[in-house]
Amino acid sequence: MTAPARTRTSDDLIRAEGPVLAHNYHPLPVVVARAEGTWVEDVEGRRYLDMLSGYSALNFGHRHPALIEAAHRQLDQLTLTSRAFHNDRLAEFAERLAALTGLDMVLPMNTGAEAVESGIKVARKWAYDVKGVPADRATIVVAADNFHGRTTTIVSFSTDETARAGFGPFTPGFTIVPYNDPAALEEAVDENTAAVLIEPIQGEAGVVIPDEGYLTGVRELTRRKGCLFIADEIQSGLGRTGRTLAVDHEDVVPDMLLLGKALGGGIVPVSAVVARREVLGVLHPGEHGSTFGGNPLAAAVGIAVLELLETGEFQRRAAELGVLLRDGLTELVGKGVLGFRSRGLWAGVDIDPAIGTGREISERLMREGILAKDTHGSTIRLAPPLTITAEELRSALGTLERVLG
Repeated sequence: MTAPARTRTSDDLIRAEGPVLAHNYHPLPVVVARAEGTWVEDVEGRRYLDMLSGYSALNFGHRHPALIEAAHRQLDQLTLTSRAFHNDRLAEFAERLAALTGLDMVLPMNTGAEAVESGIKVARKWAYDVKGVPADRATIVVAADNFHGRTTTIVSFSTDETARAGFGPFTPGFTIVPYNDPAALEEAVDENTAAVLIEPIQGEAGVVIPDEGYLTGVRELTRRKGCLFIADEIQSGLGRTGRTLAVDHEDVVPDMLLLGKALGGGIVPVSAVVARREVLGVLHPGEHGSTFGGNPLAAAVGIAVLELLETGEFQRRAAELGVLLRDGLTELVGKGVLGFRSRGLWAGVDIDPAIGTGREISERLMREGILAKDTHGSTIRLAPPLTITAEELRSALGTLERVLG
């Protein structure tokens, strides 16, 4: 008989997963059982400082009191109606999200990949209905080294062979250009281009930040050539970079935003396509949907998330503590760190391969009570909750220095 989970050790639980869980992840060997704020605790009671934040899904930390209260309150009222009926929380969620982003309409979904898939559909529909692109000829220009999700359509325009290999045939209709290359983008956009879809900062690629003016150039180009600018802010948005959105650093307003992760506060999956009215207005009943998209529980948590962001506190914290993070990493360059890229509380750190791979460094950090994650090769990413204190951040940087020494 299988033992109750509460009596099983971390090693027991890790071994138990092997035969029954698909092996599509390679987690660090830590089994989290409890969490609060910036800290998590494993089955044996060992504590770890979370420097990953669920890939930015936990921007407000684990179990933020305001978010937990909103979830509890809604659980006692109503959790799901489907979109066959209206619910009493969805209008406020959409109103507040539109106001925060400076756009007009919201299409609520659940996961980030769903938001990207939905954005692709909307862009194609807009191209046919509004721009007049001939049927089935619309294309979307994307950037190399992108990460927008792992569905069949999305991996069709990935340049990561690990994500692509074995999953063809692939969906046509995408043109890939180098990231941060305005000339290549200019050449790729033509009369059949529905949209340019990019991450304002490429997260999975190692927190790659484009040159100043690149996003402004994308905005100008898409306006001039009559196509949409879609910004995937699923990781970069909602306070992570020190502004509400990463595009805010260049005062750019895209035609469409893709949001997720932190929008659900680390409690429920919440994502959204947010766009100008004439863009999302191309959808009509029956053309797109989601049973759980916009459910009352998700909307209630989403409202509480937006209330936190409306204060500006978390954006300020990310900006201020981001200086501490940048300065601390600067001190480590030449001491095991080859270089880094950071904006707000988000950094990609390139470790000297002679010291270890990104995976090996992450494992060493774990043994010292810090949870981080590698990206590719010897690069690790740091993305702590925006609730982290200066003391905790300094401690994490000190630990990184020790494991590199």
